[in-house]
Amino acid sequence: MLNLTAPDRNRIRKPPAGTIRILIVDDEPDLCIILSHWLCSAGYLCKTANNTDTALSLLAMQAFELVISDIMMPGKSGLELIQEVKKIAPDTAVIMVTAMDNQETALDALQLGAFGYLIKPVDKNVLLINVANALDRRITTLDSQKHERELEQMVLERTAAIRAREEEIFLRLVWASEYRDDDTGAHIRRIGLYSAELAEALGWLPMEVDSLRITAPMHDVGKIGVPDAILLKPGKLTVDEFAVVKKHTTIGASILAGSEIPLLHLAKDIALSHHEKWDGSGYPEGLRAEQIPMAARIVAIADVYDALMSDRVYRKAMPEEKALAIMQEGRGTHFDPAIFDSFLAILPRFRQIVQTTT
Repeated sequence: MLNLTAPDRNRIRKPPAGTIRILIVDDEPDLCIILSHWLCSAGYLCKTANNTDTALSLLAMQAFELVISDIMMPGKSGLELIQEVKKIAPDTAVIMVTAMDNQETALDALQLGAFGYLIKPVDKNVLLINVANALDRRITTLDSQKHERELEQMVLERTAAIRAREEEIFLRLVWASEYRDDDTGAHIRRIGLYSAELAEALGWLPMEVDSLRITAPMHDVGKIGVPDAILLKPGKLTVDEFAVVKKHTTIGASILAGSEIPLLHLAKDIALSHHEKWDGSGYPEGLRAEQIPMAARIVAIADVYDALMSDRVYRKAMPEEKALAIMQEGRGTHFDPAIFDSFLAILPRFRQIVQTTT
């Protein structure tokens, strides 16, 4: 179980005296000198700037834990400065100073990320209290952010572990199919790789692509229920025998149905529908066009391509040119035309997979 307790304040320690750097920005040089003197006397390291541009140059060269800035200055204002600070040094705390006690301006500063808001003339004790509070809040914020990153990393690691276990379960089911026929083992692995490449080309998200890579090889898992005499028959199947083979779609779907695991839902759709055709003439349900799950439409193309390009017990592999010509005839009847066009566009990737898996 994940530990969701509050962050440990000791994870990010307050820097020792003499190491906390503060940048003071004000167009009044005398005020810069006074504030710098007060803060240096309290053990802080200070630098000053008389305008926003100079302050940004110093921030680009050196890290500061805190910026204390006037709001109204010639050129870019302090509000513009705080926006730039949040971009280039987001871990830096900011306190705004102004001669005008304006509630709207104060709210603007706080909404932009300021940790404090002081009114001129600045009182020394008020300044030191606000600086201490801003630095303490900065530590708390950094600590919280670190804790959140650690939790996110833990979740990612746990999710990856669960994903790995799910993939192992899928692979073991696939291996069960391979024991039936050694020639189909490489075919099963290629289907996952082909399908992932095609899904990526179609704009699927990386997680979706990976899910299809894992589940596509299970498209024929239902052939476990087809007798060897039919599955491995070297000659043409009879009508009755083909009717038995067609049942592998519903057998596979029944094997994979009834689970709460999302991958199994996807695998079930593929197993059931990868022999459906775009024009509705496929099996087992006679689905047409977009009634067919998109994952099944992708796997259908990958499956046929590899089947035509591979040796089977009933025929030898075809040259790619002939295989593609046969598949082209099925564009818009057997295959989703848009997905088929994407398949043609990434054929070099399919060929590379063939070279690395044979």
